[in-house]
Amino acid sequence: MSKNCDFLVRFWGVRGSISISDPESVRYGGNTSCLEIRCGERLLIFDAGSGFRYLGNNLLKSAETIDADIFFTHTHYDHICGIPFFKPFFNPNNQFRLSAGHLLPETSLRNVLCDLMMTPLFPVPLEIFQSKIEFQDFEVGDTLTCGPDVIIRTAPLNHPNGASGYRIEFEGKSICYLTDTEHRAGELDQNILRLIEGADVVIYDSMFTEDEYQHCVGWGHSTWEAGADLCDAAGVGQFVIFHHDPDHNDDFMDQIAAAAEQRRPGTVVAREGMVLRP
Repeated sequence: MSKNCDFLVRFWGVRGSISISDPESVRYGGNTSCLEIRCGERLLIFDAGSGFRYLGNNLLKSAETIDADIFFTHTHYDHICGIPFFKPFFNPNNQFRLSAGHLLPETSLRNVLCDLMMTPLFPVPLEIFQSKIEFQDFEVGDTLTCGPDVIIRTAPLNHPNGASGYRIEFEGKSICYLTDTEHRAGELDQNILRLIEGADVVIYDSMFTEDEYQHCVGWGHSTWEAGADLCDAAGVGQFVIFHHDPDHNDDFMDQIAAAAEQRRPGTVVAREGMVLRP
């Protein structure tokens, strides 16, 4: 058992599809997906959108050396665009393990990230990083471990090119991270239900409202209303609305927050810098 039992998630990027710099969206934030999860002394990072850069800068302030596991839901650009700008990758004393479950057998995580930093798209290659980086591809559905006291369960998500959902378990508590995924009208995704059953915190792709979704079927994203239905059916503790549409400003997000609180009390809308403990 870890001497440090603190379990938390901190949000560094909460926006979907593309980062925004908008004076009307500063309260919720404009960076794309990136979560920091602390399981005692162990650091886990989920997705590396534009918020990944800010996480890296913060880590440099608080640690001389960094040892972390980084997991990707998938490798669409908004979830990996922060990788070239993550300063801890340039310190040879740091070590990282990067994992994805949606790419085999067609390709690998290392190949995808090499393509991201390939001329003429980027001026320097992946090999510019000086820290020790290991690439690990798993099959979605696998159960993973991070040391002796952290279990990570995975499940497939309904998204173009595939994506992985995660359930992180530590000290009898659980946090689930499910983005990007699309529900089917009138159905509850059984893969997700099994993954989130009885979870303490569920972070779910809520890019659209139900009214908006009627015009976005097949885009690979869901609604906060569908997320609330899943959380109710699975007996979830706290539901977290995540992956906000770049066209949803702070006032719009406030309206969603109010409606969600009425629909499922205790629901929160993710904001950059927000910290939750199960």
